[in-house]
Amino acid sequence: MINRVFLKNLISFDEVEVELEKGLVVLSGPSGAGKSLFMNSILSTFGYGTAEAKLCEVLLTKPKRLKSEAFEFEEEITLKSIRKEKVRYTIDGQNISKKALNEMFSPFVQFLSVRDKSGFESSDLLKLIDNELLAKDKSFKKLFKEYKSRYANYKIKLNQLEKIKADEAKILELIEFTEFEIEKIESLKPMVGEDEELLKVKQQLSRIDKVNEALESANGIFAFEESVSEIYRLLEKDDSMFSEMMNQLRADFEDIESLSDELAEVDIEAVLDRLEKISSLKNRYGSIEEAIAYAELKKKELAGYKNIEADKSMLESFLQMEISELSILAGQISQARKVKAISLEKPLKKYLAELKLPEVNFIFTLQGLGELGQDVVEINMNGSTASKLSGGEFNRVRLALMVVALSGVKEGGVLILDEIDANVSGDESIAIANMISKLSAVYQIFAISHQAHLASKANQHLLVSKVKNKSKVTLLDKEGQVAEIARIIGGEKPNEEALLFAKKLLI
Repeated sequence: MINRVFLKNLISFDEVEVELEKGLVVLSGPSGAGKSLFMNSILSTFGYGTAEAKLCEVLLTKPKRLKSEAFEFEEEITLKSIRKEKVRYTIDGQNISKKALNEMFSPFVQFLSVRDKSGFESSDLLKLIDNELLAKDKSFKKLFKEYKSRYANYKIKLNQLEKIKADEAKILELIEFTEFEIEKIESLKPMVGEDEELLKVKQQLSRIDKVNEALESANGIFAFEESVSEIYRLLEKDDSMFSEMMNQLRADFEDIESLSDELAEVDIEAVLDRLEKISSLKNRYGSIEEAIAYAELKKKELAGYKNIEADKSMLESFLQMEISELSILAGQISQARKVKAISLEKPLKKYLAELKLPEVNFIFTLQGLGELGQDVVEINMNGSTASKLSGGEFNRVRLALMVVALSGVKEGGVLILDEIDANVSGDESIAIANMISKLSAVYQIFAISHQAHLASKANQHLLVSKVKNKSKVTLLDKEGQVAEIARIIGGEKPNEEALLFAKKLLI
């Protein structure tokens, strides 16, 4: 609910400040006085249209369902539109974009004009029917909640499946490439430390001929072994150290001969080829340890890619079963809606008759499953759909529907009506005033009107007048209401009969 409006420098308005109440607030006054300017300035503060005032400030009670991660709200919220070089919007002193502002408050502030033909989309009509059911039918509430929850999960799984299908070609390429990388490493069967051993063998092979040549020459030392031992004996000296050294030398030479025999069996080309492959592996992965670890990682990735194929199959099976279950739930929802629609047509027929309109029927057709089920709903009036109704017919039907839906509305919010009763007859004007009066029990309604019957039902009546190109807004008392309603009836200089009729309307 809007509690206060303050604006400055709005074209013909210097300054306006008005305290507001619940219920129906009617704005009337001569044509061109600035009623629409004033109303549009309020709307602009909620992100509708263009802000024309240098400053428009709206103080409103926080809607119960209003939530925001970006803002913390008090029980009263202050909205401002400030026009300087450009328009800036604030909420409780914090800047906010026009788009974000409108998205935040559009569920709570509705604007309907005689030129507007929204509100009869299938989603709107379904919401009307569903709100009635949700307010009065616990089994439907449970059914609808289950459907919406399962459908939301269904959409998540469906998106997952679509992503898998979209990535399928890429996944096949990844599987092929990953298998190639694993095969490249595992076919070599590298072992930690193998590179050092191969380098050692390569070095030994490169020196073996020289080693053998030197060994052959060095073997002559053993021909002098006995002579040297004899000298030690003759000199009566201990030759044990010499003997040990010669035995060690003999053992070493034997080891060298054995190594030479082993190396003679080694395929040097195979050693060089493997060493080259191991070196290439190290260059690519850093070390043999890292190459082995990389192969293990790729095996896990490969298992994951292959699991995706299994996930695809599981998702397809789940979705096939779930679509069947959702179709059953949607069918039950549809049946409940059709029954409720018939019951709504009865009071709707009564209100439409008051509005001098024929009865309206809800027409149901089926579509693919969606968030709200499988129903598409439109209205039918003597063979005409909503899009074919005249502007006056459209708005009267819309008002009747809103009145019928009142029992399902917990928090109506603010409803702004721009000359919604324009160009109608006396009886139609009375009926429209009655409908709007009923709506004002739930909504705070702002209505621009040139009709006496609607003005007479106002909880607050604001007169927008203009003198010497300066506009102002005046909150009328009972006497002022009589004078303004008499003006609406009889013109700028109403006669006694108009005044008496105005007083009668206000009784």
